[in-house]
Amino acid sequence: MNIIISNSKEEPIYSQIIRQLKNSIIQGELKENQMLPSIRKLAKELQISVITTKRAYEELERDGYIISIPGKGSFVAAQNKELLMEARIKVVEEKLWDAVQAAKSINLSLEELSQMLKIFYEETL
Repeated sequence: MNIIISNSKEEPIYSQIIRQLKNSIIQGELKENQMLPSIRKLAKELQISVITTKRAYEELERDGYIISIPGKGSFVAAQNKELLMEARIKVVEEKLWDAVQAAKSINLSLEELSQMLKIFYEETL
């Protein structure tokens, strides 16, 4: 698990942890029932307060992304496959929106953008 914390961002550290863990779960990098580092271990690795990691884990649990079992640890929660797919589609939509905005800013036509997308898509097969 690779979490990168930036002290120069306006985003609170616990929010950075939440965002990165949610993305890892949505993208399938963290699998169902996979054990997460303990709150203390993560705090030590990131060199941050245990209170900060505890808050991040509590919010992730409240949102249904992880479950915590006393004495055993925290694990990636089993996700509803449809909700997980919807979250992944949302990520794709956001990235496509960014690509459209970048293309429009340099007057790239829809046809040119579509051709680029087609090339990228076919390269990954």
